[in-house]
Amino acid sequence: MEAQLSQTSYLFTSESVSEGHPDKVCDRISDTIVDLFLAADPGSRVACETLATTNKIVLAGEVRGPASVTREIMEQATREAVRDIGYEQEGFHWRDASVDILLHEQSSDIAMGVDASGNKDEGAGDQGIMFGYACTETDVLMPAPIHYSHQILRRMAEARKGSSAKGFGPDSKNQVTLRYENGKPVCATSVVVSTQHDAELSQDDVHALVMPFIHEVLPDGWVDDNTAIYINPTGRFVIGGPDGDCGLTGRKIIVDTYGGAAPHGGGAFSGKDPTKVDRSAAYAARWVAKNIVAAGLADKCTIQVSYAIGVSHPLSIYVETHGTGHVDEVKLADVIAKEIDLSPRGIRERLALSNPIYARTSAYGHFGREPDDQGGFTWEKLDLVEDLKSALT
Repeated sequence: MEAQLSQTSYLFTSESVSEGHPDKVCDRISDTIVDLFLAADPGSRVACETLATTNKIVLAGEVRGPASVTREIMEQATREAVRDIGYEQEGFHWRDASVDILLHEQSSDIAMGVDASGNKDEGAGDQGIMFGYACTETDVLMPAPIHYSHQILRRMAEARKGSSAKGFGPDSKNQVTLRYENGKPVCATSVVVSTQHDAELSQDDVHALVMPFIHEVLPDGWVDDNTAIYINPTGRFVIGGPDGDCGLTGRKIIVDTYGGAAPHGGGAFSGKDPTKVDRSAAYAARWVAKNIVAAGLADKCTIQVSYAIGVSHPLSIYVETHGTGHVDEVKLADVIAKEIDLSPRGIRERLALSNPIYARTSAYGHFGREPDDQGGFTWEKLDLVEDLKSALT
């Protein structure tokens, strides 16, 4: 019986959603606005929330940035983002949807706490706790269920956009359940994929379209006759995206991070400039945790950092290696505090977070991605490994 599985033998499930999921459409638009402002002025402040429903997009929040980023430019960028995702449907079309922009100036009270002035360094943009995590389950040091969930939907989207898989719509979601034995993933017990599709496709047609991506992504031998496969379990998924379900920025925070395999502080990422530590410090915590695992100091590592609004240094740093560590956790936390600048300014400058790099993070996870030539995903670099080793020997 599954209920009798031991702590080292168990099932674990994570889900992903595609760039065309209503909430991810909103994340993409919000991060597009962040990029617009940072491209015009790296010191811009942005907190942009987006709502999307049937042929309606609403942007709200607070900004402080150059007047050159006009409402017309923001509207055009919003439409281009929706077009790139692939929405040209009657109920949600990049050209036909109305776009309301309700952004206004950032609160002067918040700005006073965050801005550097005199002897005061740049403070955190909000209070909060942030977590980072890494493990040896995959070559990108991410938990396997969320990693493979992202990869299946990402490959489906690439095929849809490249026209090698005709019939997919932009909206999709999935779940991957893996069996762990002795703490290691060994096979998939179930895979669920729900994907929007053209009206003329049958259930068998959709099944035939999806199955190659499941087999392509999951390791050899992980899918067999015992794996339960559920593709469009409702039997039909033609109406999708914001026309089928209202979308909001920041509702997929577990999808964005570790698929439930690690704690989450609760703050969303998309739509926020890097002075907001619920974004930048979560990136930094992942960076530190990943480097700890890559350095061979642990097979699993969770980092927690906490901040207060307007304060320029973390209030606490906590390290947990889940019984897999090769160094004392208290000593490791002390080394992190002494050797790595986790102030808002330190994070922003070390990871080059004031660049317009955020639209690309809005789907398929903020972690486990490859650093790119345009300065994105710097928090995935393994540039702390030797420093950590040296400090602990």
